[in-house]
Amino acid sequence: MAEIGQIISKPEFMNNADYSKEQYEGLIVSSDLQQGCYNIGVQLGENQVLVVDQSTEADVREKIINTWAPQIQEIQRQHRGVNTDLQNYTSQLS
Repeated sequence: MAEIGQIISKPEFMNNADYSKEQYEGLIVSSDLQQGCYNIGVQLGENQVLVVDQSTEADVREKIINTWAPQIQEIQRQHRGVNTDLQNYTSQLS
């Protein structure tokens, strides 16, 4: 799996996931069977995801709600010019 802070393709982020969900627009969570954890990512464009965190099953909900959900738009805004395709997020970021 990708390292935290790495930008990867959405299919790569979802690879081998028994569980994946977009609970908040722009925030994706997928299970990582090899590492035994959940990967948390912010979608930067149609096909790009910034890996922001990993979590155990016990902590994933708290991290999503308290840490990452409030930061989605700011993270997308910061990465706006980093070779991303923001087709679905342009209106959010304006």
